[in-house]
Amino acid sequence: MLYQQIENTIASLNLDAISNERKQTLQPLIDYIQTKVTENKNANLNFICTHNSRRSHLSQVWAQAAAHFYQLKNVYCYSGGTEATALFPMAAKTLEQAGFKIEVLSESKNPVYAIKFDENEHPIVGFSKTFDHSFNPKSEFAAIMTCSDADANCPFIPGAEKRIPVKYDDPKTFDNTPQQAEKYIERSNQIAAEMLYVFSKIKINEF
Repeated sequence: MLYQQIENTIASLNLDAISNERKQTLQPLIDYIQTKVTENKNANLNFICTHNSRRSHLSQVWAQAAAHFYQLKNVYCYSGGTEATALFPMAAKTLEQAGFKIEVLSESKNPVYAIKFDENEHPIVGFSKTFDHSFNPKSEFAAIMTCSDADANCPFIPGAEKRIPVKYDDPKTFDNTPQQAEKYIERSNQIAAEMLYVFSKIKINEF
C-alpha cells in the first residue's frame, strides 16, 4: 500500500482536467508500456531532462508510484540528464510534502536520497546522473524527454527502443521568488496526474 499521505495527494488530483492535447502527447507512452505488459516484459522508463535535477526526478518518482498504485508489476523507472548536477532540494521537499518518505543517504554536492512510497517496497534511489550512467538501463528502455532542451540537444539516445517527448515547464523559473513552493507543487501535481492517467490506461493480462 502507498503511504496514506500519497493516497490523499492522489485523491486530490483531477485527472479529468488533463487536456485532449496532453492525452495525445501521453499516448505513445501508454502504447509503449501496454506493449511491454502484454508481452510480459519489463517496462523500463528513463525520464530525461538536461540537469536531472527537477522534472525528470518528479516524473520518475511519480511514475513508479503510479505503477504501484495500479498494481502493475515489472515497471522500472529511472532518470538521467545530459549532464549531472544535483537533485534540487525543493524538488525533494515537494515530494516529501506529497507524502513520500525521504532520507539523505550521503551528503555531497550531489546528495543521494532514498525515496520511499510504500513501507514494504524498495526505495527509489535519487541522485543526479547522466542518462547513460551505469545506474540506468543500457538497452530495452523508453527515453521519455521531460524538457525541450534535452529533447533538442539529445537527438539520439543510445540503446533506447523508443523516444517519447513529454515536456513540462521548468519550476526552476520560480526559484528565489515568493511563488517557488506553490509552483513546484503545481508542477509535481501535474506530473502526478499525468503519470496516473498513463498507468490507469494499461490493461493487465488476465490468465
